[in-house]
Amino acid sequence: MTSGCASALHPWLHDHGSLTQRIQQRCDRFTVQPVRSGLARIAYDEATMLGIAPHQLAHSREVFLHADGKPVVFAHSTCASEHLRGAWKAMNGLGNRSLGSLLFTHPLVIRQPLHFKALRTHHPLYRSATQTLGIAPDTLWARRSLFTLHGAPLLVTEVFLPEILKLK
Repeated sequence: MTSGCASALHPWLHDHGSLTQRIQQRCDRFTVQPVRSGLARIAYDEATMLGIAPHQLAHSREVFLHADGKPVVFAHSTCASEHLRGAWKAMNGLGNRSLGSLLFTHPLVIRQPLHFKALRTHHPLYRSATQTLGIAPDTLWARRSLFTLHGAPLLVTEVFLPEILKLK
């Protein structure tokens, strides 16, 4: 995406509410397409933010958010596996429901500030996010935020796909 696209994405990147709800308000049909869920190696910076050892397996969930049949966001969430038996046990049964349906309805979930990054072709999340796109842009913008519930951290990264800019 060019810098012009980055400025067009500003409202999406900086919105502190539910991304799911924002997309639902701008399309006729919203769906979640699960890609992967289970134990996985996560990036070093993710492990650091979650307070786990860099090579420890963590629970990871990846989904595409679709608006009217088109992928608009690739979402990657991760937490320490032991929190799936505790604070984040509701993640086990999400299936094709959005994580936002859990995060923004639970009164005890606390969200940390948003962080932003331009992802280039070499970034693993860029590669995962573009797997369904016909032609991939040079850059994709992503935001991430740490959520906590009863002191247990959950890291959510949302990668914005070009089709997001076509929503009403």
